[in-house]
Amino acid sequence: MEKGVTQAGKALNDHSWNVVGQTYTPKILTDETFVWHAVIPADSFVPPHIHPHQDEWIYVLSGTLEVEFGEDISQAGAGDTVKMPRGLAHGIFNRSGGEVTCLFGVAPSRRLFDLFIQLDGVTDADELVRISALHEVDFLPPPNAAE
Repeated sequence: MEKGVTQAGKALNDHSWNVVGQTYTPKILTDETFVWHAVIPADSFVPPHIHPHQDEWIYVLSGTLEVEFGEDISQAGAGDTVKMPRGLAHGIFNRSGGEVTCLFGVAPSRRLFDLFIQLDGVTDADELVRISALHEVDFLPPPNAAE
């Protein structure tokens, strides 16, 4: 990691991505850790998925998120930290009616930075799932897919 300060309105290497309607701005990237700032609009979400090789966390800066671990739904507000261990399915939802800002992180970094580059602006759900699987993120089928 290089020393220095990434200013509040700036991104690492000037990257910024639109991923499923959310704005992700990378702040730190090493082989061990990837951290990004996220703006999560009302009524947006990341469907349930698994990181088989990464632990993930969220530090909520403003607003309220709901995180689903299967049937277990947890709320996280400003100042709360959400811990999502590798191999555990989780979905992230903004059902608050307002914008949420937070910091996400994963360890180790693996291929997530490259995934966000590939997903920038992708709107087709099947394509998002396909690209994600190539980068070690496995989305679960919708609950009614087996019916």
